[in-house]
Amino acid sequence: MERAAVFDVDGTLVDTNHLHVVTWWEAFRQAGHDVPMHAVHRAVGLGSSDLVAHLLGEDRDRGQDDALSAAHKALYGQYFDRLPALPGAGELLRRLHHDGWTVVLATSASGSELGALRRAIDADDAIADTASSDDVQRGKPAPEPVEHALELAGVPASRAVFVGDTVWDMRAGAKAGVRCIGVLCGGIPRADLEEAGAEAVYADPADLLARLDTSPFA
Repeated sequence: MERAAVFDVDGTLVDTNHLHVVTWWEAFRQAGHDVPMHAVHRAVGLGSSDLVAHLLGEDRDRGQDDALSAAHKALYGQYFDRLPALPGAGELLRRLHHDGWTVVLATSASGSELGALRRAIDADDAIADTASSDDVQRGKPAPEPVEHALELAGVPASRAVFVGDTVWDMRAGAKAGVRCIGVLCGGIPRADLEEAGAEAVYADPADLLARLDTSPFA
């Protein structure tokens, strides 16, 4: 039977979380909102509209939402040509592909941002498909992104492993019924990832690759 290896991208395969923190912080600052960077960091991994709602609350001026998202996108876009892959990211995907896993990305990124992330990973030969924010109604922590990735791979949840770096990833994977692996390279503590559903936690893709034979992928 086919097996699916589903991966989040930001903070899991590409070292972008702190770029998102700074560019979201600046977008909020430009719009007159004082949002602490540590709060932004904990919200990274949510889709843009959910992140704004999470940080500004339900009583915010919703008319600003699109402008905030556009400002963040413009600020973050300055880095598209130099996004750094995390250690071992491409090698891990190619190893799993070689071992017979169908590799699918599940990310809130889309369009030119997704293209920049894939260029950074440099493993398109190993990636079968991508479930982006354009493909689902609700992003993480809802299970839809992971469920859509499973549909693309054509496998049931029992034949899949999901790798992510945030609490939102772990919650989405747990709700989708897949085994979840957490990585620490996005800056979220091990205990938080485990509490949210991570079966195992590794430092980064290189660490997971080095210990693949004893991981949930074994």
